[in-house]
Amino acid sequence: MIIQDITEKQVWGRKGTKLVRKYRCTSGTRKGRTVSKISQCFAAPDIKKKSQMKRLRARLGAKMVRKAKKTKRMNPASKQLKRLNKRR
Repeated sequence: MIIQDITEKQVWGRKGTKLVRKYRCTSGTRKGRTVSKISQCFAAPDIKKKSQMKRLRARLGAKMVRKAKKTKRMNPASKQLKRLNKRR
């Protein structure tokens, strides 16, 4: 059994309209990403999902960005999330 150095930081994240505790990967294949379980930071990438997302972003990338920006601006949970994750 291999034990890896786990220095993942706990952050707040949105799950629908609720705020839950998540982890920000500081290493592994998902470095910088917010995930719900630490084990996801070191999981092998799913090639099929990766290629699907690549095609989706090519088709709807700009639309997805606009929608995400609006959500972060308008949604009360997103506003609260920004405040909770601000460095002190």
